[in-house]
Amino acid sequence: MRDNKGFTLIELLIVVVIIGILAAIAIPKFSATREKAYVSAMKSDLKNLASQEEIYYSDNYTYTTSETGLGFANSEGVTVAIGTANGTAWSASATHSGTNSVCAVFYGDAAAVTPATIAGAVTCN
Repeated sequence: MRDNKGFTLIELLIVVVIIGILAAIAIPKFSATREKAYVSAMKSDLKNLASQEEIYYSDNYTYTTSETGLGFANSEGVTVAIGTANGTAWSASATHSGTNSVCAVFYGDAAAVTPATIAGAVTCN
């Protein structure tokens, strides 16, 4: 009589199929989490930009379109564009290289930047 130790081929195939099913469920959830992280980075950058603009305004009584003049630095992969800035208003939008979403914010009487509709509120699509 032989002493058979180990798994049969059928048992191994069942385990591989179960692992494949679990991976098929988990991978889309991780990609959705990555998308949320990108949007959070864009929102954070726009909020930081707003803080820097207000600090600049308190020192100079005007807003600026110069990111370097503000001492502002983007997060990795995020591109922030200051659209308009004048003495009483400014607007900006942010994109991320890993997503198609756009976030925007505007203050004062600046024209609304899509998707922002409420002054001072960072809005993403």
